[in-house]
Amino acid sequence: MPVKLDHVRSLLIFVFVLPWTIASYGQAAPSPSQAQALVHRTLSTELRAAQDTSHPMRYRLRKFSPRLTSTKEILETRDGDVARLVAVFDKPLSPADDQTEQARLDALAGDPTRQRHRKQNEEEDADIVFKLLRILPKAFIYQYAGLGEGSSGTVQKFTFKPSPGFIPPDIETQALTSMTGEIWIDAVQERVVRLEGHLQQDTDYGWGILGKLNKGGWIEIEQGDVGNRQWRIVRLRMQMSLRVLFKNKSFDTVEEMTQYAPLPPGLSYVQAIQMLRGAPGPIAHGNR
Repeated sequence: MPVKLDHVRSLLIFVFVLPWTIASYGQAAPSPSQAQALVHRTLSTELRAAQDTSHPMRYRLRKFSPRLTSTKEILETRDGDVARLVAVFDKPLSPADDQTEQARLDALAGDPTRQRHRKQNEEEDADIVFKLLRILPKAFIYQYAGLGEGSSGTVQKFTFKPSPGFIPPDIETQALTSMTGEIWIDAVQERVVRLEGHLQQDTDYGWGILGKLNKGGWIEIEQGDVGNRQWRIVRLRMQMSLRVLFKNKSFDTVEEMTQYAPLPPGLSYVQAIQMLRGAPGPIAHGNR
């Protein structure tokens, strides 16, 4: 099977970008078998939640790396996400750059094939998420690790490590054999408020000829209730390095998702573009 860079990118992001839930055992520590069974049940619930597209959102995505900081307004629609660039290095676009962005949106509205291609890519990424949700119960051993304090109050912590008997069936799940990490759970609302994972060893694809994820990479995810008991990712930090064929690629990025607001179900991408054509408004950070 040929390696695609999109496969590796999807693995790095979507293996962790999962809206998890977990049942509460109060202050009593669950046994190892209870912890494992609890996560198994949770992943079945989360597979159903991940497939639920009836709660679209509008939000701001601020992404910064050593080379660039950008802010986009994003709307989720039945036809896929639509985005408008509103700031670079935390400064609103110049009139000329804003005109260019408006022209891009106009061209997108007039060419549905471009949006269909975007939606197809999103569906392919979603299929990877669904696959991971189905396979994670077999891939890891989960263990209760005590109580802690998170942004929403007291949390329950669980560690995970690769299951010795897990054999990855394909490329997208290969790196699971090298990951360890920790999940922090809001036991009241039964959601994960923080997740972190680390690559403990190099992971080869195609005997190391086609690609390799390098040891030492890590990713951290924070999520929260953004209103009406809808939980979304609010912050992502990632440092990963990989080699695909003869090219090296590094990921050193932070993403912050803020200002979540519900959208009408069934919104079309053309309607979203019409909404995005309005004034972008003030640039704000840290407001969910």
